Amino acid sequence: MSDRITIFDTTLRDGEQSPGATMNLREKVRLARQLEALGVDVIEAGFPAASQGDFESVQEIAGSVNDICVAGLARSLKSDIERAWDAIKGAKNPRIHTFIATSPLHMEFKLQKTPDQVLEMTEAAVKLATSFTSNVEFSAEDASRSEPEFLARVVEKAIACGATTINIPDTVGYSQPEEFAGLITYLLEHVPNAHKAVFSVHCHNDLGLGVANTLAALRAGARQAELTLSGIGERAGNAALEQLVMALATRKDYYDLDCNVDTTQLFPACRLLSRIIGQPIDPYKAIVGRNAFAHESGIHQDGMLKHRQTYEIMTPESVGRAGTEIVMGKHSGRTALDSKLKELGFLHLSSDEVDQVFTAIKHLADRKTTILDEDVEALVLEEVFRRHGRYSLKKLSVLSGNIDMPPTAMVILDDAENEDEPVEKRLSGFGSGPIDAVFQTVDTVVERAPNLMEYKVNAVTGGADALGEVTVRLEENGMTSVGRGSDEDIIVASAKAYINAVNRLIIKEGEKKNGTYAG
Repeated sequence: MSDRITIFDTTLRDGEQSPGATMNLREKVRLARQLEALGVDVIEAGFPAASQGDFESVQEIAGSVNDICVAGLARSLKSDIERAWDAIKGAKNPRIHTFIATSPLHMEFKLQKTPDQVLEMTEAAVKLATSFTSNVEFSAEDASRSEPEFLARVVEKAIACGATTINIPDTVGYSQPEEFAGLITYLLEHVPNAHKAVFSVHCHNDLGLGVANTLAALRAGARQAELTLSGIGERAGNAALEQLVMALATRKDYYDLDCNVDTTQLFPACRLLSRIIGQPIDPYKAIVGRNAFAHESGIHQDGMLKHRQTYEIMTPESVGRAGTEIVMGKHSGRTALDSKLKELGFLHLSSDEVDQVFTAIKHLADRKTTILDEDVEALVLEEVFRRHGRYSLKKLSVLSGNIDMPPTAMVILDDAENEDEPVEKRLSGFGSGPIDAVFQTVDTVVERAPNLMEYKVNAVTGGADALGEVTVRLEENGMTSVGRGSDEDIIVASAKAYINAVNRLIIKEGEKKNGTYAG
């Protein structure tokens, strides 16, 4: 059995399904290129049948990466599989990933199918998928709660029909490490044609055992691990890619398994994800958290000074946390910025996009003495990847006040409903606070009245002059959207985030009218 593990990243599919992690097309493509630089073997780019937006994102990613395998997810339905193939067929190495539930609970209550019907659907789905490509993955949803004998029959059928990868998911994070390893061993021993496929695992983290279950399955003979950056995903998330990879690298003596991931790209990849989705990395997060390599205890500090390995089992440099961060400033030139962008992994920006970022950095440097890498990343995301939509903020002025003089906002927006002739719209309005005044005034300008479901502020860097990043979640007519914005002025960042969310609502409204909205 090979000691090489295939790393399958599903950040752009399962990860993006987690609350607050929605990404637009340009952000997805940017992250896909970072995953390619990271060295993952397979990117699950999305669920093409879910919506027109998902289809377009998967299609764009398929044409934007090079030799990496691009997978599209599909239920065991003819329409899903055909849609997935249409989205990924432009990739150099496309994969159709089709699935059906196999646990008694799911078959009875979700699918309302008998076991024999599930077997028939498995056969039809895999045969259809293999008519498009020989690279077909089959997943038995809720495998860890399935009856082993029936699961073995389904797996045998899928392999016989041409599936080359078999995924055994712990869909609800229910299994325990020894138990899950035992299931993998059982299938390898009881499925007659098991040797014709690579066995994969996809573990959720509901009981905090996602990585532990994945590692146990790899020791038992699974050879593909399905993971997400920082463990994002449905409910409590998925097995974290950076934790799994560093466990294999640090405990090579125990696992004796290898993968193709460049570990020095782990921290940059997780940091980029954090910037894109507007959610900070928990300081106590293993491998990539701020405190992962911090030592405050005197005993620990003494040991570290004497020999680093007394309290560190890996180095910060090994996960990409080394390097000088203070590089850019008001006197930095465009060439220096171009070099910094490439160092941060922004390899495909056009000359005009670099100019946009350069201008933004000059403006920021007038108010902020130190420009850190995180500032540069935030400005790229703000100026390049989020400045798309019908409305954009042109100018903003806000006055605070008390009960005798309520807070007032003056907002000037560009309305690009007609892209060739944008219209400037301006209005003043009141609110219970300065940010509420901004939001209510924007609502009046755009003639919408969404409900503000969530408002969150993060500091991109430390210090009183840090860039602020705001995330808002809006709901209107049963549709939700997440918007993000960053600026050194938190009220301006809030306005950008709110307008970004409104633009996404407009896009979803259009999809709903066209019949392509999937919720």
